[in-house]
Amino acid sequence: MGEIEQAVTTMVRDCLGVREGDEVLVVANPATIGLGERIRGEAGRLGADGVLCLIGERAESGNEPPDSVAAAMAAADVVLLPTVKSLSHTAARRAATAAGVRVASLPGATEEMVARVMSADLEGLRRKGEAIAAVLTAGSEARITCPDGSDLRLGLGEREAIADAGDLTAPGAFGNLPAGEGFIAPIEGTAEGTLVVDGTIASIGRLAEPIELTVEGGHLVSATGEAGAELLDRLRTNGGEQGTNVAELGIGTNEKAELTGELLEDEKLLGSCHVAFGASAAIGGTVQVPVHLDCVVLKPDVSIDGEPLVRSGELLVG
Repeated sequence: MGEIEQAVTTMVRDCLGVREGDEVLVVANPATIGLGERIRGEAGRLGADGVLCLIGERAESGNEPPDSVAAAMAAADVVLLPTVKSLSHTAARRAATAAGVRVASLPGATEEMVARVMSADLEGLRRKGEAIAAVLTAGSEARITCPDGSDLRLGLGEREAIADAGDLTAPGAFGNLPAGEGFIAPIEGTAEGTLVVDGTIASIGRLAEPIELTVEGGHLVSATGEAGAELLDRLRTNGGEQGTNVAELGIGTNEKAELTGELLEDEKLLGSCHVAFGASAAIGGTVQVPVHLDCVVLKPDVSIDGEPLVRSGELLVG
């Protein structure tokens, strides 16, 4: 069995627990139909009733799928979303999860990426992801700093963090594949400070040079450089003022991830962190808008209530 075949088998059989009789819906775009067909085929080999649904590429991550597809998602047992733009933070995905559907989102995934990043130690991902989630859940404030000038504080309150570690076998489970992070939705209105982003921004790609983001009252208010201007424009165009909401803090845990410019992989880089703007309702926050864009910092210092969680890109738990 080749690397991509093994990776798809691991996703469908081990991560999602697909079994005989399951109704499995795979939603793909024209650019990802090859991966979608591999996934549908593997579901069929396990005795599931696999359906491949082809939709047009969305304009932005967080934009909703067609209503008919949303209804099909909620009626399935398992949904996999190998799409170019992420459907993770859509109302359609939330409704499917609420209905007990097991959902895996694979935005921007390629066969090469899946083959390589899915070869990570799944038990190690679960251990690290759960350790990060425990620290974030117990904490009241996160602080991100870095030598480039980041100094961002985010209130965590009593929010519950989530380990995205590839275990999607329980009813209503949701996560990314390939997996590899622990994350939380900060309390709305609490984030203050500066974040210098030197990695990748969703829908924009890998940065040629760092940009500086200024956050006030829980919202992104200004950003330097062409990429910063584009980020603000995308957030405001799709979500209005709520599009600039600080929606997520995540810590990467996947030792197989490489910096490629593809957000799905780059946000999983071991010891990196990412801050997202826009929708947070899908991960425990209160904001639902049709946009969610992540910004990756490659070698941050991250502390929770003054205790280091990440030091210069080195994860200190798990």
